[in-house]
Amino acid sequence: MSTFSLANHFLIAMPNMTDPLFAKSVVYLCEHTENGAMGVVLNRPSEMTLSVLFEQVGLHLGRPEWENLPVYFGGPVQTDRGFVLHQPAGEWQSSLQVTERTALTTSRDILNVMVEGGGPERLFLCLGYSGWDAGQLEHELAQNAWLSVEAPADLDLIFDLPSEHRFNAAMSLLGIDMLSLSDQVGHA
Repeated sequence: MSTFSLANHFLIAMPNMTDPLFAKSVVYLCEHTENGAMGVVLNRPSEMTLSVLFEQVGLHLGRPEWENLPVYFGGPVQTDRGFVLHQPAGEWQSSLQVTERTALTTSRDILNVMVEGGGPERLFLCLGYSGWDAGQLEHELAQNAWLSVEAPADLDLIFDLPSEHRFNAAMSLLGIDMLSLSDQVGHA
């Protein structure tokens, strides 16, 4: 049974990560319990923008400043479903509270408010999420597949930094040069 939670922390793929879905990725963990973990990949923008996504679901985005924001690939689970990471957390029909100010919402009501020009102050929208069964993430951490940033996530990295800079910014939180990391598992 897990006695610690990495929710609200970043996971950074190690150089030995060969899975093309996760190689050189940064994942924001939204939930981590003894039953498993779930998060979203932060640095895999798709070609789709928010305005195109809204058009595809029959809505018109009422926030012109967000029209060209990319929709991201959040992970390989439920890739046909939208996940909105946002601040403030607010009151939505289906949300996972990550922190006091941050939530991950999957219900359409948040989109409907964005049609009216409202909604959260900050958002990151992705299709799909990354999930781990009970004990799977701990096993992958032990196998040197991921680095975890010990400090709680700096959410400015998600909401304010362009996606192409997120990997290096997450690495700098560790104070490690990625080129100096070995891809071999070792024990002292």
